[in-house]
Amino acid sequence: MNSQMTRARLVPMRPRDPHEPGRTASSLELFFDLVFVVAVSVAASQLHHALSEGHVVEGLRSFAMVFFAIWWAWMNFTWFATSFATDDWLYRLLTIVQMSGVLVLAAGIEKVFTEHDFTVVILAYVVMRVAMIAQWLRASHSAGSSRRATRYYAGGIAIVQVLWLVLLLLPEAIQAPALILLVAAELAVPVVAERQGMTPWHPHHITERYGLFTLILLGESLLASANAIIEAVHEHEQLGSLIALSVLTLVVTAAMWWIYFWPPHHTAITSFARSLRYGYVHYFVFAAAGAFSAGIEVQIDRITHHTELSEVAASYTVTIPVAVFVLGIWWIALRDNADRVVNVVVPVGAVLVLLDPLIPVPFALTAVFMAAIVVTLVLRPPVARRG
Repeated sequence: MNSQMTRARLVPMRPRDPHEPGRTASSLELFFDLVFVVAVSVAASQLHHALSEGHVVEGLRSFAMVFFAIWWAWMNFTWFATSFATDDWLYRLLTIVQMSGVLVLAAGIEKVFTEHDFTVVILAYVVMRVAMIAQWLRASHSAGSSRRATRYYAGGIAIVQVLWLVLLLLPEAIQAPALILLVAAELAVPVVAERQGMTPWHPHHITERYGLFTLILLGESLLASANAIIEAVHEHEQLGSLIALSVLTLVVTAAMWWIYFWPPHHTAITSFARSLRYGYVHYFVFAAAGAFSAGIEVQIDRITHHTELSEVAASYTVTIPVAVFVLGIWWIALRDNADRVVNVVVPVGAVLVLLDPLIPVPFALTAVFMAAIVVTLVLRPPVARRG
């Protein structure tokens, strides 16, 4: 009976110790990430179809906006959890509400790409953010020196959510610029709130969470690699090209994993400014990883003659995401832990992959340059972070 009462009792949401030993991702956080697998997969799939049909600008614009909703919802929960996670029943319940919002958001992604209709995505997004408001308000009761910040978070998020709902009532002609302004408002909330009293974050825990989400995104690329082999079973005439594409995809995906996890990421968030850079630039890193898997699917379509894109354009759907991913990680985490040689090889190698469309073999040069970067990293291990 006592144990049941203990489980039913709410735990005060006090700030977590940023130096807590052995802090790792909880089972709830891992469970939370599973719904994002669905959302990312749907977004990447829709981007693939848009690109293959030749709707490049529209597809990239829709993907950028949908991915913002996915990334921002995930990131806000992640940083809140590192500061105030309690794992009691109410915390779990509100987290599951956010998860339901992600699943509804995933269901609305197709309409964004096909009809430019953001209604379902925005409504689902607001559900996730309302649950986050409840979390911040609860934290404010026991936040100590961070209390003012938690209230600014809750108030700022609430105001922006009202504006998202108002956006749905605006004429379509002005929705696009209004949408950009609301994204800027979302990004500004943490900047304003943290100036009212810093919330604590656990460097090892937070960077582990980013690493786990990166693995989810790279998993989408491995799925695309497997799809190339599956397609090869049905397309006997293109068997060699599809198998080669699968192998090259595995090589490049492994290199992306190697590059991402080479530096000690926890050293990249030693101050608020550096944490903002790390968190916000990860939008491009994550989006690039998601777009990379879509690009692999486009390459499969090109080999099997199911795309409107030219050979060069199809190649760029792979090489540009790879270059953005590598340059993003180099800037926010790798360069401060690397010597001069690594700091030349990595960004130069990332830029050189853009030469890949100049040769007829689908992204073979990308695999070569990425492998060269990995070899350099193996030969020259991380050095102490420069002050």
